[in-house]
Amino acid sequence: MSDDDTTPEYDEAAVAELRSIRQSIDNIDAAVIHMLAERFKYTQRVGYLKAGAGMPAADPGREQVQVARLRSLAAESHLDPAFAEKFLNFIVAEVIHHHEQIAGGDE
Repeated sequence: MSDDDTTPEYDEAAVAELRSIRQSIDNIDAAVIHMLAERFKYTQRVGYLKAGAGMPAADPGREQVQVARLRSLAAESHLDPAFAEKFLNFIVAEVIHHHEQIAGGDE
């Protein structure tokens, strides 16, 4: 503890390493956001294409294939496949919502 007993003192090397690791995490988070933005640009194009062709917003067959593919990729990458599936389901639900808005003329 410090002299005033309110702020704990930690090993400087550990604090520096923690700061470095957190910077790496912040960089990865930024990359994930940029990748999601890029992904949604393409899914928006898909939404307009589907709407123009009278196709449904959802494609359960494609979604099943994607879930299986991403679960496999997750396992290969030592990421929990169930987490990867939940993440994909969240994204797909948002994409379908956007496609429904596009088909309804809301965008």
